[in-house]
Amino acid sequence: MPDKRPRGYQPLWRPRPATLELLAAIDVILARYAELLPMSLRQVFYAAVSDGVLEKTERAYKRLGEVVGMGRRSGRIDWGAIRDDSGICLEPPPAFTDPGDFRGRMRRAAEGYRRDRQEGQEQVLELWSESAGTTAQLARLAEPYGLTVHSGGGFDSLSGKHEAALRAAECDRVLVTLHLGDLDPSGVHVPRALAEDVAAFAAAHGGRTELVRVAVTEEQVARYGLPSAPPKPTDRRSFTAAGTTQLEALPPDQLAELVRAAIEERIDMAVYEEVLEQEAAERAELLRQLEH
Repeated sequence: MPDKRPRGYQPLWRPRPATLELLAAIDVILARYAELLPMSLRQVFYAAVSDGVLEKTERAYKRLGEVVGMGRRSGRIDWGAIRDDSGICLEPPPAFTDPGDFRGRMRRAAEGYRRDRQEGQEQVLELWSESAGTTAQLARLAEPYGLTVHSGGGFDSLSGKHEAALRAAECDRVLVTLHLGDLDPSGVHVPRALAEDVAAFAAAHGGRTELVRVAVTEEQVARYGLPSAPPKPTDRRSFTAAGTTQLEALPPDQLAELVRAAIEERIDMAVYEEVLEQEAAERAELLRQLEH
């Protein structure tokens, strides 16, 4: 069954009268808490329940999510008004015990000085993992090459897809998403939806995107002898593999091998080495200046 979900911006959206009423109620809620934005979808939901606009049911929550999503896609609701919660950590500005502490941190910062290690490359690479549990390992693998790592399935975080599109437009290069996910109906359809939605948003801003599936694939299941299980009989989405396999079934060393190969296959190693050399020279100069 083809996926009929909207992709990218939807400026021609014409909501029905009942939807317009809900949008008006959402406007009231967002205006009420204007100085405290962004709000999570769950916060908007409970405010709507408190206002008597919605019943406290999963069905009502799902409908609110669909309406808010289309409101954002159409420009009816500001993107910054709603946040997608996914492990957010907000910290105050840095503070110091005294000027000596500040100078010490400046030196440590200089010792860790880095250039953009994707500078000069024809593409900008990012790693996206369906499993939050793999992000720490992926971050260690990506760190030498200067890649950012994101976690999340893609269907749930509209903000994440929109922000990826904006990054693609700002970098003036093709933004390539190296995607890792389970081999199951969700693992097949989520990246497809992610790629289509990010591409649609990016195109509106002049950006270019590409998604490359790194793992798990049917070929990898056979090559590494990974365990698999039958797909859920209740999931009717198209799925042609013989069985389902989770990303965590890949042993860490094999996952690392696949990720490094995917990265190095898409970067110019000579350009990368030049950036590292320039980085080292500039780091030494910064430390020399701090000595004085």
